[in-house]
Amino acid sequence: MRLLLALLLAGFLGLAQAQEIARADLPGEARETLQLIAQGGPFPYPRDGVVFQNREKLLPLQPRAYYHEYTVSTPGVKHRGARRIVCGGAARQQPAACYYTADHYRSFRKIIE
Repeated sequence: MRLLLALLLAGFLGLAQAQEIARADLPGEARETLQLIAQGGPFPYPRDGVVFQNREKLLPLQPRAYYHEYTVSTPGVKHRGARRIVCGGAARQQPAACYYTADHYRSFRKIIE
């Protein structure tokens, strides 16, 4: 019971550690999005690069406008779909950390090299 309470509290406070995923294990479309981020665009969706507010508090807590979100296209879907990459840091083209979500912010995996 204590462990469950601690995990819930950590998630609520944004202290839960995201699972990791290697860049090589990402879907090809996510690797393409990371390349676009490093290049500074151009991005295929108008909302790419907007501030991600971390309302779910699943990512480490940071000041407002620290995180930005980018769409990861989903083959066969005519809209933006659920997949995103969220990056944070002072330099948008060289972010301090990026996270992948395949389920529209319900869970995140930290992208590692």
